[in-house]
Amino acid sequence: MVAKGTMEAKGTMEAKGIMKVKGVNLGNWLVLEKWMSPELFDGTKADDEYWLAQDLKPEVYEARVKVHRAEYISERDFTRIKAMGMNAVRIPVPYFIFGDRKPFIGCIAELDKAFNWAEKYGLKILIDLHTVPDGQNGFDNGGISGVCKWAQEPEEVEFVLTVLERLAERYGMRPGLWGIELLNEPAMDDLLEKMNVAERYPARDKKMAEGSRDIPQTFLRKFYTDAYERIRKHMPEEKYVVFHDGFRITAWKDFMQDEKYKGVVLDTHQYLMMAELEGCGQNVEGYLEFIRSHYIKEIKEMSEYFPVICGEWCLFNSLAVGTDTKGGRTVLNGEEGSSSEAFTQEEKKKIYRTLAEEQLKAWNKGAGYFYWNYKLLTDTVNVPGWVGWDSWDLGRCVDFGWFPAEKA
Repeated sequence: MVAKGTMEAKGTMEAKGIMKVKGVNLGNWLVLEKWMSPELFDGTKADDEYWLAQDLKPEVYEARVKVHRAEYISERDFTRIKAMGMNAVRIPVPYFIFGDRKPFIGCIAELDKAFNWAEKYGLKILIDLHTVPDGQNGFDNGGISGVCKWAQEPEEVEFVLTVLERLAERYGMRPGLWGIELLNEPAMDDLLEKMNVAERYPARDKKMAEGSRDIPQTFLRKFYTDAYERIRKHMPEEKYVVFHDGFRITAWKDFMQDEKYKGVVLDTHQYLMMAELEGCGQNVEGYLEFIRSHYIKEIKEMSEYFPVICGEWCLFNSLAVGTDTKGGRTVLNGEEGSSSEAFTQEEKKKIYRTLAEEQLKAWNKGAGYFYWNYKLLTDTVNVPGWVGWDSWDLGRCVDFGWFPAEKA
């Protein structure tokens, strides 16, 4: 371990040289999420991408996925993102991106296109490895609900390391690359119990879920350092290696502080719906107090060790929805949701705008942010129970004046 003063200097110096990120996630493009695109799952019992591929005939699955990928994100979306004032996109990708894990369909061609578009229109890309075989968190967005066993499977851990290395080999020298994120949202410590994952994201095959457990920090530290070694040799120092905090932002002060580690960035995901589960009051004052006492405080604290980005956040909150969402549980989780607006458009705009400005202050204490998400295909008007969920869609937030306009 190095002295704290050395760590402070390292984090602060790196933060000074880093581009302040103003970005948005392209979620639900190459990694599917049912709640964001329900019609893709029509005619199946699937709640995640793993079971979608099992439930549909191969030719039907392939057709649906290919049409979705072609229509969901195109060149025009990159010009729109640039016009909204963003300078970067975070692109979640699956472990089967190279097409070597049947029956899943690879998507490296789509990522190639994204790099061409980004470089044409002056955007940077953070590649985010969003899923791994047998899951790293049991969430539906991890690719398979209720299963968290990947870290116990050495062959699959090695496979994921090869995926990261192949991504670095392919894109490490591209001018559009901002960095590579090693793993999205691993469930560390007691997160599975805290999130009540078994009940919230029930495993369809109970036998597959047997043995699921949280990922120890000792494992994550080794995986992150191994992954760093594998990809850094293919990337210059100005390209960043990003690791997620496992939902414990302050637990990494003594990590990767040796001088041999260059361009390492800490990613934290902060959602007001999760703050509510921690006791945050469901009113504007409660949210503002939480942002100041937690987000701002912790990001300033950890910026002494690493440049810190908030890789996922949004304006969604139970106050604006008009009912307690119990941490963002949807009608797909069996919740009734809200079917009528609790506020006028002007009142809602005031709530969102106030929370947006305060959260942006927090992220600017670090190295910036990526909003989740760029777009949402959920019908929040005609399908009961989705009132208030439109705030996950950055395009709508910008159009309605909920999100402060940025200069392109």
